[in-house]
Amino acid sequence: MDTTKTVARQWVRAQTKESHGFTAIVAACSLAGAAASLVGAWCAAQALALALATRELSLGYLGGFLAAALVQAGCAILAERFAFDAGAAARRRLRSDAMARLLAAGPAMLRGAHSGTLASVVIDRIEAVDGLFVRWLPAAMLALAVPAMVAAVVLTLDPVAGAILIGAGLLVPFAMALSGLGAAAAARSQFAAMARLQTRFLDRVSGIATIVLAGRAEAEAQALARAADELRQRTMRVLRVAFLSSAGLDCAAAVALIAIALRYGGQYADGSLASIPAALFVLLASPQFFAPLRAFAAAYQERMHATAAAEALAELPPLPPQTPPLEVRNVAAHGITIDFYDVSLSWDATRGKALDGVSFRIPAGQVVILAGPSGAGKTSIIEILLGFVRPDSGRVTFNGADIATLVPQALARLTAWVGQRPMLFAASIAENIRFAKPEATDDEVDAAAEAARVMDFAILLPQGLETVIGEGGYGLSGGQAQRIAIARAFLKDAPILLLDEPTAHLDPVTEADVLESLKRLCAGRTTLLASHATAAHAFSSRRVDLRGGRVVGTRGAT
Repeated sequence: MDTTKTVARQWVRAQTKESHGFTAIVAACSLAGAAASLVGAWCAAQALALALATRELSLGYLGGFLAAALVQAGCAILAERFAFDAGAAARRRLRSDAMARLLAAGPAMLRGAHSGTLASVVIDRIEAVDGLFVRWLPAAMLALAVPAMVAAVVLTLDPVAGAILIGAGLLVPFAMALSGLGAAAAARSQFAAMARLQTRFLDRVSGIATIVLAGRAEAEAQALARAADELRQRTMRVLRVAFLSSAGLDCAAAVALIAIALRYGGQYADGSLASIPAALFVLLASPQFFAPLRAFAAAYQERMHATAAAEALAELPPLPPQTPPLEVRNVAAHGITIDFYDVSLSWDATRGKALDGVSFRIPAGQVVILAGPSGAGKTSIIEILLGFVRPDSGRVTFNGADIATLVPQALARLTAWVGQRPMLFAASIAENIRFAKPEATDDEVDAAAEAARVMDFAILLPQGLETVIGEGGYGLSGGQAQRIAIARAFLKDAPILLLDEPTAHLDPVTEADVLESLKRLCAGRTTLLASHATAAHAFSSRRVDLRGGRVVGTRGAT
């Protein structure tokens, strides 16, 4: 834990250096506004003193006060605008960096990490860091500069009043230190509770049908309510710590104002007050002395939140060294030959090996059938080729290049996958096809749809390829959804094609149509087809038989 905290603090320091330019501008605007407020306080003091003495209003001093107030308001607006820009720029930078790290790590390194937890890191944690740039960094600069400026002016007028302000100001850091001891722990617990709630909610929504059929809807609703209540309690603890810090500062400010008021009140009662304007100015300037300290105390909680959030952000996988583009092109120069060399993989040590010493070859541009009963290891082999998991031992190579040396983006460009149930979104058919290649033109999408025979049924729909389907392919049959997945593979035009039971759950007629489309798709591509279907085995004479994670026979695949 100590190591994590140290890394988080180092991460926070590194991020603050990135925003020094914006922070200096915000601090300069705020400092100018504070100076204008002192001018306004002086004008107000002079006007009040003159009114007490002569019962007349000085339009000159009132005009100066209004001008100073306008300047202060303008400086505050500029400071808020620059602070917002600094926060927005920091969020964009951090979110881009986090997404780049997650994408570079790929599924193999992130396996076991829940999508709800990752979403919490990319969204909630980065939003929590926003206060570091918008409020904390400017407040940290102003907490010294503005009180020093006010104290210097007050000391020239009344050294005793200046000493009172300085003494009260020195009490503030002690109150903040006491409250800050629990702020980071409270914020860390709040983030953990939020991540647990998000994970639980996402899991329950994805399995809502099973929950309802099992009659567990009420129990799960109560469990979600308890998780939400835990988050509420932890959030209230964070707020209590924040109020404690604010209460300490308010007490210090109240003591200073009371002491200054008693000092000048006593002088006024004795008739020895030398300058009423100076006394009024000190009383009016005192709140300005504590205003940046109050902002600093509030922002101190933002820093604690940022430190707690940084623990998750700092632990994201680092960006790997960039693979030279030439190496990626060489891998797929003239078709890709895939080799498995004594590959072993265990998902769970207590359940034994999913793959045990698997070795075989898929020649470039050829189709190899992967046969075997359920649990033989077919899907494990495909997940290795997709980069979702890395073998415990052995090597997998593309044209001699170890798959582990390819960055996930390069591996994704080299492979296309068609599984049992394609992932379809609530969008048009064309948009679902374009998912494989977002930059594709309309003509390319149309050509892919034609090649996969999507047009056979799309032409009968009200808007053709622009017809909107439901989430998960609602409104389409299983064969139609599978053709959309095949159209994606046509559009992507990757040199490696991975087919994982692509005709499962289809009736014989639909299966024959899908297999016909797959034959056209496999032409010229290095293809691995895992299937139980007898019809699918007519694709190729090359075959690898698996049993219990081991190769028990090969035919044409060495």
